[in-house]
Amino acid sequence: MNDMKLLTVIIVVLSLISCSGPENSIKLSELDLAKMESGWGTARQDSSVTGSILSVAGKHFESGIGTHAISTFLIRLDKKGKRFSCLTGVDDGSDNSQGSVEFIIVGDQKVLWQSGIMKKGDSARKADVDIRGIEKLGLLVTDAGDGKNNDHADWVDGVITYKKEQPQSIDNKYIIEREEILTPPSPSEPRINGAKIYGAHPGSPFLYRIPATGKRPITFTASGLPEGLSLDQNSGVISGTTGTAGEYAVVIAAQNSFGSDERTLKIIAGDKLALTPPMGWNSWYIYYHRVSDSVMRLSADLMISSGMADYGYQYVNIDDCWAIKAGSDDPVIGGEMRGKNGELRTNKLFPDMKGLTDYIHGKGLKAGIYISPGPTTCAGYTGSYQHEKQDIRTFAEWGFDFLKYDWCSYGRIEKERTREAYIKPYKLMWDELQKIDRDIVLNLCQYGMGNVWEWGAEVGNCWRTTGDLGLVAGSSMPGFWYVGLSNSQHWEYAQPGGWNDPDYILIGWIRNALKKEMYQKADMTPNEQYAYMSMWSMMAAPLIYGGEMARLDAFTLNVLCNNEVIDVNQDILGKQAKIIRATKEELVMVKELEGGSYAVGLFSVSGDANTTVTDLVDEEANGLSDAKRELTDAADSFVWDEIPSPAKMTISASDLNISGKFSVRDLWRQKDLGIFENSFTTEVPFHGVKLLRINEVE
Repeated sequence: MNDMKLLTVIIVVLSLISCSGPENSIKLSELDLAKMESGWGTARQDSSVTGSILSVAGKHFESGIGTHAISTFLIRLDKKGKRFSCLTGVDDGSDNSQGSVEFIIVGDQKVLWQSGIMKKGDSARKADVDIRGIEKLGLLVTDAGDGKNNDHADWVDGVITYKKEQPQSIDNKYIIEREEILTPPSPSEPRINGAKIYGAHPGSPFLYRIPATGKRPITFTASGLPEGLSLDQNSGVISGTTGTAGEYAVVIAAQNSFGSDERTLKIIAGDKLALTPPMGWNSWYIYYHRVSDSVMRLSADLMISSGMADYGYQYVNIDDCWAIKAGSDDPVIGGEMRGKNGELRTNKLFPDMKGLTDYIHGKGLKAGIYISPGPTTCAGYTGSYQHEKQDIRTFAEWGFDFLKYDWCSYGRIEKERTREAYIKPYKLMWDELQKIDRDIVLNLCQYGMGNVWEWGAEVGNCWRTTGDLGLVAGSSMPGFWYVGLSNSQHWEYAQPGGWNDPDYILIGWIRNALKKEMYQKADMTPNEQYAYMSMWSMMAAPLIYGGEMARLDAFTLNVLCNNEVIDVNQDILGKQAKIIRATKEELVMVKELEGGSYAVGLFSVSGDANTTVTDLVDEEANGLSDAKRELTDAADSFVWDEIPSPAKMTISASDLNISGKFSVRDLWRQKDLGIFENSFTTEVPFHGVKLLRINEVE
């Protein structure tokens, strides 16, 4: 009997073993890394994000993944996983001592392991996590709350053990929605668009192209122009030299065979430029080191032919990689960084900078350029360090109208991280700008360090408030959402002549120009793209497009070129929207406009129980809390379910301090929705927006 019992036990055990199947393992780095999102660069197999050997605290590793905060990696386990083990750390390739991250492992919306904040030089920390019963595993690298500069992060020696089906990396994004074009086509009759105010320095060259849609040919007129300025009636370009300081109410008009339009443009000849947020295009994200004279000329052509210029887009900006690259033996981009007298030298891709700006100006557009206050730029090309006075005069002689001034290598010069240290290089260039007879808008690109929003207006016209937005989607909301929420906290510092800058508009056809890869559509749903443009317009952010001009399609132009949405951005008051309500389901922004009206942005994150913007708003103060808050928790960085249904959202009269009735207009559809009392309720698509203009009705 005992033998029979023993035999039975053995059979049962063997049966269980047989049913469970053999245990397998796969290295983390063997999964499809194309699904991994990286906040800078591209995730790399068995090397750091920069392509060097994986190294943490001086120890080298052969196996792993190099990425950069903020990073997400979503893995489907289907409950077949057993354990996940790895080491985590900040890669030794991070610049100087900078770089701080936190590694977080999430399983089915629950945090399984956290590394705590890690900095460069910290020994690698081990994770060993039970993943039995987990459907999806999410690997997250955060920026530890201090921005993502130099946050090179390594997952090393990662191994997943599993039964039966092998784990698969999956897209951390929502299914594709239909590209519904909401913006009505522009009418055949002329319509003047863009800002109603323009700033210039007395005595400087003046260039302004009247932005107007309508069937060409159009004849333009302008009455009340200040002395020294004249109008080309065929192109609508006002040029000349701004004369005496003062305010000039210029009546501009446009007429064709279908009708006419006119408006007053206030020209203020004084000490401020960029009285409304700059609008244009930048080469960085799409071209990187492939930028050239021909690329810039083509982009200027396309800004005209696409119609973007007819809505107020005017700057055509060269980013990094136009100068000589330090130490390069490439005959095209290498050589002596400066001439014998210290003058800037361009690489062979830019043989004639003055000829290029003349070409751009010939179309009524403006030209921008890039450099760093340090010895080299971010990509290793010539910087302005100790040549600031000479360089700004060179830029003026070449004919540039916009300067992006990027911190980059200056961090190697200035070791202090004080407010004064952050201000110093920008004040130096700003002071030199005031001495030249040319209007050059100064864009401070230093990623929000030293609370730049508090002092940026003293030394510039717009200032980056965050790290690079990049091409990151990688969370329950795309990257723009988190960058935008961070930027929104600084609403009180926006003003005519000084703007919070959350980085470029990255929609349409884009690519990671650091790699020789094919173009791709932006990794956002159509509704997310509408939300993106709406949020930037509400925040009075510079509208600088960063996608491929040669691949502009109808949907992208529809998002970029809605005159009523742009009017919100270019409003003469220059106020940035405030967040008045933020919950797990919705975000509501309100922006005061000229004439007593309000722009209201109703942004939906409803149906996604994982998206949390709670605590973003200090309700008692009716504004944002001074305390630095997390905008999302770890689980919110991943997509767990399908797209939810639209949400019902409400704006109340009391939210706007309106006591009576009010009219509502849908700005994307350019449609009046009626007169309402007390409140207005509407459906907002998931991750989408309803952008409204509301006026009190007497």
